[in-house]
Order: sequence, then structure tokens, then C-alpha cells
Amino acid sequence: MNRKNLGGALFAVLPFVLALAVDLVLFLVFRDRLPERVASHFTGGGRADQYMGRDWYVLICTLTLVVVGGSWLLMAARWQLRGRAHRWLVSSGFAFAGFLGWLLAAALLVNVDATVGPRGEVPGVSLPMWHFAAALGVAALTGGLGWALAALFPAPEPPAGSGAGRADGGARIALADGEVAGWTRGAGSRWAPAAVLVLLAAGLVLTPLWRWEAGLPLLVVGVVLGGFARAHVMVDRRGITVSGTLPWPRVRVSLDRIESACSRDISPLAEFGGWGYRVRPGGTGVVLRSGEGIVATLVDGRKFAVTVDDSKTGAALLNTLVDRRRAGH
Repeated sequence: MNRKNLGGALFAVLPFVLALAVDLVLFLVFRDRLPERVASHFTGGGRADQYMGRDWYVLICTLTLVVVGGSWLLMAARWQLRGRAHRWLVSSGFAFAGFLGWLLAAALLVNVDATVGPRGEVPGVSLPMWHFAAALGVAALTGGLGWALAALFPAPEPPAGSGAGRADGGARIALADGEVAGWTRGAGSRWAPAAVLVLLAAGLVLTPLWRWEAGLPLLVVGVVLGGFARAHVMVDRRGITVSGTLPWPRVRVSLDRIESACSRDISPLAEFGGWGYRVRPGGTGVVLRSGEGIVATLVDGRKFAVTVDDSKTGAALLNTLVDRRRAGH
């Protein structure tokens, strides 16, 4: 990752840094007015039902924002989105940071000057449900701010001419004898990252502040969907490999199974009946959006398709590697 891409990734994590700073300042300002054990968990009606030491509470809040912000940093660094996809990632980060920051701050402030019970608890503390509505309003405002700022500071585009070998189907990339080449790109839909972030946000908030039965299923679905929300496509001497956000599971079509490759527009609904990993008569595919992609024709006549940007370069390199294999290189 170059410095410009690193700057874009750090910009995506900025709202979490600001939310953490606000929450820490509030803790330092009101620390002497907080009980030794603060209310840390609330029932569906907003009443406190679990307590912990105030220093432990602020530590857990800090770790929550650090971990979630770090996740956004990793996504921005790994995916390196551009255009509207980059704006969605930044905007959702701002919205999530605003939502989470408000609730964590509200949960702290309701403990200020609380009456301490005989066992050190604060039974009179509650978190009114209007705070959740307020948090949603803050999320909408900060999300809009992130969308606007992402337009003013867009992610860097690749340099002009970097797509050597951009050609129609059947093209090759010239490689010298003994030269090794590989190609990799990310591919995904615009809505999937936003859906993942919404699920994780809801789960992370509901689990500690409400009931784990409400938040845990959302976390599980968000993690599973996040693993497949974005594909990473690689073309090298092994063939074509498609993996999710994590290295496994993955799909690989070995080079000796490929007859040729081309680049063309792919319609998931019309050609595969939907999105994701698809199996149809005559072929398979990993299609996360409509648009350009690599279509490899296999030696048995079946086809394998994957939607990805700069597919002309990937298909051209794949054809070159197939030619080399046939020539015995």
C-alpha cells in the first residue's frame, strides 16, 4: 500500500478516533462524580441489571472503539475501494462511530451522581430508550458528513496507463522468457459492505447494552456475510483463484483446466439467477455485481466467471499463462 492509499484508510478510521476522544474526555471530566461500580448493561426497558468498576468500564468502551475502528482500517486498507464504494465505506464508518459513540457516552453519563446502593450498585440508573432514537439521528448526521467529506477527499485512482494489456477477449500480455507475472484485484457489491456494517453495528450495541439473545445472531450473520462481501481475484501460474475477505474458503480453477479467457459484461440475474457463488448448467461463477468480469472457458467446454474490475488485464494474463503451459514453459 502506498502513502496515498494509507491516507485513505486512515481517513476511514478518523470518526472512531474522534468518538473515542469524546468519550475519554467525558470520563475524565465526570470521573469524580461516578460511582465506583457503574451500570454497564441495561434490560429491554432500559433498567440497569449489570455493573462493573468504572475504570474497567471505560477500558472496555475504549477497546470496543479501537477494535471496531481497527476493523474499518483493515477493510479500507485491504479493499482499497474507489468512487461510490469508497464513499459508502467512509459514510458507514462515520455513521457507526456516531451511533456507537453516542450510546457509550449516554451509558456513562446516566451514571453521573447516581445513588449508590448497599452493595455498591446503582439500582436507580436507567438508559431511556430515546437515547437509541437519538443515536440513530446522530448516525444519520455523521453518515451524511462522511459522505460529503469522502467526495471532497476521494480515494486515489490508479495511475493512467497502469492497466497494461487492456484489450478485447483473446489478447495476451507480452512476457520475456523466464519472467514471472501475477495479477490481483478486489471485487464486490456496493450494498454488501453497508449491510455487513449495519448488522455488526446493531449486534455490538445490543449485546452489551441490552440482551445477548438480541445482538449475538446479528453479529454471527454480519461476520459470515462479511467473509463473502468482497471477493479477491488472483491470476498467476496456478490459474485463477477467488477468495473472500478471509483466505478460506476459496475457489481455484487450475491453469491446466483452462482453454482460454476473455473479458465481457456479466449480468448476474439473467445469466446466473442471482448473486454470490452460482452453479448453473454449463458452468459456475462468483458474481457479486453486474458489470465487467473474467470468463474462462475450460477444456471440458464449461465456463467459469467472476466479476472484477480491470478484467481485460486479468483475462489477457490468463491467456498468456495458458499459452506458456501449452508450450511447456
